[in-house]
Amino acid sequence: MPHITLVLPHLLPLPEFAPDLIRALQAPALASLLTRTSAHQRSAAADTARALPHEQWLARTLGLAQDGRPAFAAAAMRGFGLDPAGGTWFIVNPAHIQIARSHSMMADLRHLGLSEDESRALYEAARPLCEDVGHALLYGDAQTWFLRADDWTGIDTATPDAVAGMDLSDFVPRGKEALPLRRLQNEMQMLWHTHPVNAAREGRRLPVVNSFWLWGAAADAPRLPGQLSSIGVPGWIRGLSSRALGSLDELDGALAQDGTLVVGYLAEAAIAADWGTWVQQVQQLEEQLFAPLHAALVQGRIRKLRLVLSSREALAEFTTTAMAQRTFWRRPTLERLT
Repeated sequence: MPHITLVLPHLLPLPEFAPDLIRALQAPALASLLTRTSAHQRSAAADTARALPHEQWLARTLGLAQDGRPAFAAAAMRGFGLDPAGGTWFIVNPAHIQIARSHSMMADLRHLGLSEDESRALYEAARPLCEDVGHALLYGDAQTWFLRADDWTGIDTATPDAVAGMDLSDFVPRGKEALPLRRLQNEMQMLWHTHPVNAAREGRRLPVVNSFWLWGAAADAPRLPGQLSSIGVPGWIRGLSSRALGSLDELDGALAQDGTLVVGYLAEAAIAADWGTWVQQVQQLEEQLFAPLHAALVQGRIRKLRLVLSSREALAEFTTTAMAQRTFWRRPTLERLT
């Protein structure tokens, strides 16, 4: 019987909203999984300025942290069939930067809705510019490219989800190599400003791609431990995954052996503080994920289930077994989400 770890970013609501959100949820299977446990712990994230708690957890668990920072680029490249070739690579995400009166802000990358054709066209325009200044640029998917910059290893960067919706002045890349990065960003902005892709997107009232975000530097790609499956996640997590699910209807296959499943459905609503949509999505997960997991656990098809839940500020882990689920005197409740 397999041991399963389920990672659910943003299932922990922020404290100021938690009581109302929990009252709005009808999730008995999730309540049982959280209440009838053999172990649980919760901790405040040490530093969410550069990476969110679940991103830090993935970096630690997969052995992809360097100098305390998530170093996902080289391993994600391998997932896209690309060879890091011993260099230092960064993840590059095409982005939309919003300029306000007092600050600038990067929109959640999920809002771009960038198609493969659009991304390929922007990539092909950007690649010669990068190569002219000595940096190879490789294509992963519409939202995930990779830049080689062996001499930029000291740049202090943040993950896109840590930055989305925040004042960008707090996340300006730091380090002695940051100047050539900013120069490349400025040149890319000018290149894309008049690009036909952006002209067409403006005509459809879609956000233009007017910059890129660089992060996740890694110089090597160690063999990743265990089986990692994912669904509803950014491209870099799909790149780390040995299996990407098309829908939760494929859940049985992901539960057939020991492994970790990352479910990213809640991120967009939580980052936008769209709590009505968040409640609806948790209800869908109750039906399509938590109830089947609870049934599999009670029926003995899963030996042990570990839930790794996060918010922007905290991380919580819950471990349960079929034996723990038999502790009928523990009334199921969602209070542990607070």
